[in-house]
Amino acid sequence: MANTKSAKKMVRKIARRTARNRMRRSRVRGFERRVEEAIASGDHEAARAALRAAEPEIMRGAQKGAFHTRRASRRVSRLTKRVIALRG
Repeated sequence: MANTKSAKKMVRKIARRTARNRMRRSRVRGFERRVEEAIASGDHEAARAALRAAEPEIMRGAQKGAFHTRRASRRVSRLTKRVIALRG
């Protein structure tokens, strides 16, 4: 348990940051899920549209520190490859 005034403030700051990051990660997972569902349905145009919406959200999540930048790049790359493979 935090004893000093500064330690108590850090506990409050960490709690706020954790809540924000949890919200960002959840939002990104929703966008990724929409791309996955479009890929599973086999609809190339829907998958492309979902990917175009998801990519900036994924990169923004990494930029804001919700997860690592390389993780974001890897997810975008893998989703893009799967969407391209749908075309034919």
